Amino acid sequence: MISAPEAQAAPAVSLSGVTFHYPGSTAGVFDITLDIMPGELIVCIGPSGCGKTTLLRLIAGFLKPDAGSIRLGSDDVSALPPRARECGVVFQAYALFPHMRVWENVAYPLRVRNVAPAERRQRAEEMLKMVGLTGLHDRLPAQLSGGQQQRVALARALVFKPRAMLLDEPLSALDAATRVVMRDEIRRIQRGQNIATMLITHDQDEALSLADRIVVLRDGRLAQVAPPQEIYDRPKNAFVAGFVGRANLLDGTVLDGETVDTPIGHLATRPHGMARGNAIRLLVRPERIEIAADAAGENIVAAQVLRDRFFGSSRRIEVAAGTGRLEIETAARDRVANVRVPRDAIQFLRSN
Repeated sequence: MISAPEAQAAPAVSLSGVTFHYPGSTAGVFDITLDIMPGELIVCIGPSGCGKTTLLRLIAGFLKPDAGSIRLGSDDVSALPPRARECGVVFQAYALFPHMRVWENVAYPLRVRNVAPAERRQRAEEMLKMVGLTGLHDRLPAQLSGGQQQRVALARALVFKPRAMLLDEPLSALDAATRVVMRDEIRRIQRGQNIATMLITHDQDEALSLADRIVVLRDGRLAQVAPPQEIYDRPKNAFVAGFVGRANLLDGTVLDGETVDTPIGHLATRPHGMARGNAIRLLVRPERIEIAADAAGENIVAAQVLRDRFFGSSRRIEVAAGTGRLEIETAARDRVANVRVPRDAIQFLRSN
């Protein structure tokens, strides 16, 4: 996480009121204001078409905003081309030159900047050592695994000491095991370079485990920006709650200051201060629901198992309860006949 001195520094990347429309379409991003601090790793998530890649391309300079400003450090770069912005970019397709050796791929940004041949080879080999590819500098990309190609792409993005690093779904082409390893490697390298980074992903586990802060986009607008635990534990609204992680979302009606009526029955909650009759929406995360030994007690409801999936260390169970349904995630092996919803597991949400 970011240290206190870094958190007080000026942003490395700053977007203020950034808007971009694709011609002839309603798609784009709208009024985006966001800072990325030095050394911070921001992960951007959201449904397909929400504007994640558009936002990255605006920062990189491949698109120019219709309104608002983009700053790198103290410089307004809104109108500058990509080369002048000095951002390191890694796309989903690593775009390595197949005819160039590994070190030549890494050194290519230095070559176009007219760095002397001896220095660019030295710097390329230093970067290859940093990303764990010592001894592979003379291979061709086709002779590398997917994870090794990813490391080459990272080394190339960092070799010219960019002002920010932008990663567009960099792990999506890898198998699950390699993805986990590379997730840790990206974090290690990013921290070692202390570089402001934005990473785009569709993988929520990736987002939650990597990010200093998560940016959730919806229809081109910021839905919530917060650290991973806050996004998960205190989502701003029902959209964020349903999009990040698994969620039980229950519509209900307030009965009194500590009781609500829901499709699964009456539930006791923490004091909420809402008036009787108010329509509300509740969030209960599946891992907070408990299997109950008997039918007596607060917030215990009868449950009929509809689906029970075993994952080794956990089970994901879907049950019918009252006129509603619940998803449960548990390590318990017990038979499920009743479940308990602890009152402190119930959150009240805004609808949007």
